[in-house]
Amino acid sequence: MKGDRRKRGDIMTRHITAHRTGYPFGLTWVTALHETTDDTGIAFGVLRLKAGETWTETLNAETAALLMEGDITIRLGNDSRNWQRHSLFDESPRAAHAAAAVTLTIEAKADSEVTLYRCANKAAFASRFYEDVPNEHRGKGQVGNACLRFVRTIFDRRNSPAEAQLVLGEVVTMPGRWSSYPPHHHPQPEIYHYRFTKPQGYGLCELGPDVLRVKQYDTVKIFDGNDHPQTAAPGYGMYYAWVIRHLPDNPYTVPEFTAEHAWVNEPGAASWFPDELRDDEAGDSNGRGKA
Repeated sequence: MKGDRRKRGDIMTRHITAHRTGYPFGLTWVTALHETTDDTGIAFGVLRLKAGETWTETLNAETAALLMEGDITIRLGNDSRNWQRHSLFDESPRAAHAAAAVTLTIEAKADSEVTLYRCANKAAFASRFYEDVPNEHRGKGQVGNACLRFVRTIFDRRNSPAEAQLVLGEVVTMPGRWSSYPPHHHPQPEIYHYRFTKPQGYGLCELGPDVLRVKQYDTVKIFDGNDHPQTAAPGYGMYYAWVIRHLPDNPYTVPEFTAEHAWVNEPGAASWFPDELRDDEAGDSNGRGKA
């Protein structure tokens, strides 16, 4: 990446599969700052707390905390929120975002899980809580709704402080459909972290010319120029949290769609589908077809 090139390993060092059995209670860092190989410049961790436990830290870098599941009180300095979340797939995200030197405290009223995102940014900015993030029905009406998904952009340059260097969001991929589509890329590094509606669920992640089989609790690092469309196996909803780091003098705004596939974004773009199945498809979409 121009002005920010990192040492690269092979595809397996960018696909982290070591946590497929789940995360223990406590804080598990999946990626770290200043890694010697495949360094995204983003630290990603999973914090699991038992009911009654409290975790607190005076931050040494820009940090975001995203509630995955549970019942918590979260504090940034003297400001706090009480949050609950039971489903990544059906409920809106809630996240906190703070600068270095702010004290972050999380109290668990029930067994809870929070994911943490961090970059080496020492700039000061006002702490913020993000709630009631809408589901954007991205891909609706395109190519037979084959890439219809929920996109939840929690914060980016439009609603976060100008001094912040992180962008955070979620995607819910419908069973058997695509997301992060059409194929696109950007110079800013990114991380995807996956969950599925059933523990045996899986999907496919393209990473440039490579295709990865992603499963529960996997994490993938995405670097400059690599297209990264995704698809979920039929029967399984696929969730991923995504975090991007702005580059110096090159913040993330919108991705660049790969030209040969960008036509699906054009209004009224039509794709082939056999006439003899159109009635069956309509029946299924209206709840009259087979389950």
